Amino acid sequence: MRKTVTKEENAKKNTRKDIKKNTLIKQTEDGLKNWFFPRHCPVCDTVLGGNQLICPECKDIPRLVKAPRCVSCGKHLERQEQVRCRDCGGKVRNFEWGIALYEYASVHDSVHRFKNLGRVEYAEFYGEEIRRFLLPAIARMKGDALVPIPLHRSKLNSRGYNQATLLAKEISKGSGIPVREDILIRVKKTASQKKMDHSTRQNNMKKAFHMVQNDVKLKTIILVDDVFTTGNTIEAAAEVLRRGGVEKVYFIALAIGKGL
Repeated sequence: MRKTVTKEENAKKNTRKDIKKNTLIKQTEDGLKNWFFPRHCPVCDTVLGGNQLICPECKDIPRLVKAPRCVSCGKHLERQEQVRCRDCGGKVRNFEWGIALYEYASVHDSVHRFKNLGRVEYAEFYGEEIRRFLLPAIARMKGDALVPIPLHRSKLNSRGYNQATLLAKEISKGSGIPVREDILIRVKKTASQKKMDHSTRQNNMKKAFHMVQNDVKLKTIILVDDVFTTGNTIEAAAEVLRRGGVEKVYFIALAIGKGL
């Protein structure tokens, strides 16, 4: 006796076929992408095979920022009894607090290639590590939106991408917090701050950002950047957001330097 197939059973069968087809398409696309645009190890920059995001030999080289941390910027503190680092001590910050994944010295070359040499695929590894180690802290921030620190239009045009945006999109995957690039723009073409002293850095970032709009639904914003050192960039962006009506500002950085 021939079995009667119901509409529901047909629908389930077709759904399974679609899932299998889509999986095959995705695997094929990933394979072609890896063939023409192979991933590179974010530490040693050698070409990776398969679905690897980092060489097994390199996975322990990036150093996580360990406790005790500064309660304001998240820098590692030398002594357990310390509460704030030298950069944050005695200051009233425009942000609530923030956190970073790595000690900058351990990923300096990696961040340079990611930021300046087109190694955009590093973002996938960075994002996976941020989700792995920082999600509980991100959840405590209770952010309404992730706002990447914007580049000036001229730099964005020459580079072709904003590394902070790539990081924010990866963080969004695990946290569910939407990325908003329409909140903050960079209106001043600031100079590189690597060799500047603290006061020069502060002046360099004055009036660097402009808040495009104040969405009343966004009471809490999480800024995202690649590197935090003395905090002048985050501080300048947070100040603009606070003046625009945002109640709380936090930050997430890929790496954090020693600062002053």
